[in-house]
Amino acid sequence: MADPSSYRPKPGQIPDSPGVYKFRDEHGRVIYVGKAKSLRQRLANYFQDLAGLHPRTRTMVTTAASVEWTVVSTEVEALQLEYTWIKEFDPRFNVKYRDDKSYPYLAVTLNEEFPRVQVMRGAKKKGVRYFGPYGHAWAIRETVDLMLRVFPVRTCSAGVFKRSAQIGRPCLLGYIGKCAAPCVGRISPEDHRELAEEFCDFMAGRTGAHLRRLERQMQEAAEEMEYERAARLRDDIGALKRAMEKSAVVLTDATDADLIAVAEDELEAAVQIFHVRGGRVRGQRGWVTDKVEAVTTGDLIEHALQQLYGEEQGDAVPKEVLVPALPDPVEPVAQWLTHRRGSQVSLRIPQRGDKKDLMATVARNAQQALALHKTKRASDLTTRSRALEEIAQALDLDGVPLRIECFDISHLQGEDVVASMVVFEDGLARKSEYRRFQIKGRVGDTQVWHGEGQDDVRSMHEVIGRRFRRYLQEKQKSGEWGEEPPAEEPTAAPGEASTDDPTDDPTDRLTDEDGRPKRFAYPPQLVVVDGGAPQVAAARRAMDELGIDDVAVCGLAKRLEEVWLPGEDDPVVLPRSSEGLYLLQRVRDEAHRFALTYQRSKRGKRLKASPLDAVPGLGEARRQALLKHFGSLKKLRAATVEEICQVPGVGRKTAETLAAALAGAAPSAPAVNTATGEIIEDDGAPPAALSAERGQDR
Repeated sequence: MADPSSYRPKPGQIPDSPGVYKFRDEHGRVIYVGKAKSLRQRLANYFQDLAGLHPRTRTMVTTAASVEWTVVSTEVEALQLEYTWIKEFDPRFNVKYRDDKSYPYLAVTLNEEFPRVQVMRGAKKKGVRYFGPYGHAWAIRETVDLMLRVFPVRTCSAGVFKRSAQIGRPCLLGYIGKCAAPCVGRISPEDHRELAEEFCDFMAGRTGAHLRRLERQMQEAAEEMEYERAARLRDDIGALKRAMEKSAVVLTDATDADLIAVAEDELEAAVQIFHVRGGRVRGQRGWVTDKVEAVTTGDLIEHALQQLYGEEQGDAVPKEVLVPALPDPVEPVAQWLTHRRGSQVSLRIPQRGDKKDLMATVARNAQQALALHKTKRASDLTTRSRALEEIAQALDLDGVPLRIECFDISHLQGEDVVASMVVFEDGLARKSEYRRFQIKGRVGDTQVWHGEGQDDVRSMHEVIGRRFRRYLQEKQKSGEWGEEPPAEEPTAAPGEASTDDPTDDPTDRLTDEDGRPKRFAYPPQLVVVDGGAPQVAAARRAMDELGIDDVAVCGLAKRLEEVWLPGEDDPVVLPRSSEGLYLLQRVRDEAHRFALTYQRSKRGKRLKASPLDAVPGLGEARRQALLKHFGSLKKLRAATVEEICQVPGVGRKTAETLAAALAGAAPSAPAVNTATGEIIEDDGAPPAALSAERGQDR
C-alpha cells in the first residue's frame, strides 16, 4: 500500500486549466482516468487526509504510485480524451458498464450496388443504415417478413445472390413475391436502390406517405375493377400496419429520443436505455456496473452517455436525450453530444406528460435488471465466500457457516399451519435437503396446544425441536451419541418418525426403506429463523432442551432487516451493502416461499376434499365413475346398495362400505352463489369448498 504523499506533485506543478489525469500503480498500469475543469483543484482533493476520503477513493490513491496529466483547451476535449483513455487502458477503478447482451440491429447495406436488408451485430460500418437496437433477432425477422410484401428488397447473402445470377433463376423469395430478384435482372439497380431507400424511410418513421400512396392505388384499382390487384394492395396495407403495431406509439409527436434511467445501490448500478424513433420504441438495451469509485447519479449518466455515443456519429445520436439526473457540469456533455450528431442535441430531465411517464417505465426496467443481476451474483464463488465471512464476523461465530438452515412458519388466519426448512450449503441452495412440516402442537409425545391459531412462537419451538430430535436420533443410531436421549423426548415421537402413523408427513421421515440416512442427518452451523427476538428465543430454548449447544441461532426480522441473537436486547445491524445481509435475505425469502407454497397446497387439498376420498378401496377411477353415474354426491348418498352396485367396477362389498361411509358423514350446508342467491347443487365437492373457492376468485 503506497502513501499518497510519496508521489504527490509539488505545489505549483499542477496547472489550473482543463485536462485529463491518469493514476498509475507501481507496475505502470493505468488504474484510474479522470477529467477536470481545473486539474489543480481536482487533484488536490485526492491528496487530503485519507480519513476524509471515500473508501473506494482511498483504496485507489493507496494503490496508485504516480499521477500524470494532459492539458486540453476545453472541457469538451477533456470529455473526449477521457473516453478515449478509458477505452484504451481499461482502468480497474473507473466505472465500466458491462453490456448485458449483444444487441442486434436491422441494417440496410446502402454501400452495395444492390442494398441488402439483414440482421447485424457488432461494430457499425460506414455506408450502412441501422435501425434499432432490438431486443431479439427474431423481432427483426418478423418485421422484415411483413414489410417484404411492400418493399421486396434483397435479403440474401452474397453467395446466394451470385449463385442465382449464374444459373439465371431467383431463390424462393423471388418466386413468392418477397424479393424483386435483382439477381436475374427483374429490376434495375437504380429502382432497387430506390426501393431500399423507401424501406429505410418507412423504418425511420415516415409511414404516412407510404400508407396513403398504397390506399390511393387500392382505390384506383377498385374503381377500374382490378379487384385482384386491389386485394393485394389491401393485404400490403395490412402487413405494414401490423409491422407498425409491433412497436406501439409512446410519444405522439414523432419524437426521436433516447431515454436513460439508472437503478443503483451502494455497490452496483444498472442502466436501461429505450431508443424511441418516430414516437415508437425501436429498441432497448441495458448495462450493469460495479461502483468502484465514488460517483453520483449524474456521474453515472455521464459515463453511460460516453458508453452509448462514444463511437456514434450523425443520426445515431438523437435530437433529445432524456435522463433522470444531469451531469455536473452539463454544458460540456451537451456540447460533446451536439458535436457527435452535427446539430443541436437537447439533454434534459422530463418534467411532465408522456415523456415523464415513459421515463418511469424505463426506471422500472432498470430496477428489475438490477434485481436480476443480484440474483445471478449469488452464484459467484468469491462473493459467496465474502458473504459467509461477513456473517461469521457479525455473529461472532467460531468459523464460517458452511451449512445454513432457515425455518419459517406459514398459515392462513391460524389454519393449515405449516413450517419449512431450507438448506444453503456454501452459500447456494441445496433443494434436495429442503423439508416441510405440519404443525401438530406437540412437544415430544405430549399435546400441549391445538396446533391452530396464529402462535408462530410455539410453532417455531415445535419445528426446531422436531428437526434436532431427529438429528439426535440419527447420532444415536450411528453410535456417535453415547447417551440415551432425554426421557421426555422419545426416539420416535407420535406423528413424526413412525411410518405406520397415517398422519405422518412423508417428507418428514428419517430413513429410506433400506435404512440409510435420509432426513436430518447433518447438523447446520447456523440456524436462521424468520422473525425477531421471540422466535429466536423459542428456537434457542428448543435446542437447549435437547442439549444442542454447538449450533448458532439468529433471526432476521422483515421490517428493518435486523439480525437478532438469543439473549440480546439489541439487534445486530449489518450494512445495507453487506454481502452477508444479502445472503441472509435470500435464505429467509427462500424459506418463506417454500413454506407458503406448501401451505397453499394443503389449503387447496382441504378445500377440494370429498367424503369419497376416505372410503377404502375406492380409487380415482371408481370415484369418477360413481359421480358420473349419479350426477352428484347428494344423489349418491341417497342411493341404495343395489343401485350403487349397478356402477361398472363397483362390487357389493365396496358398495356396502361406501354406503356406510356416506351414511356416517354428515352432509354439509348447501353452497350459495353469492352473486345470484341460488343454492348450488352438490356435485362431489363439499359446498363449503365451492363457496370458498368462489370467494377466492373474486
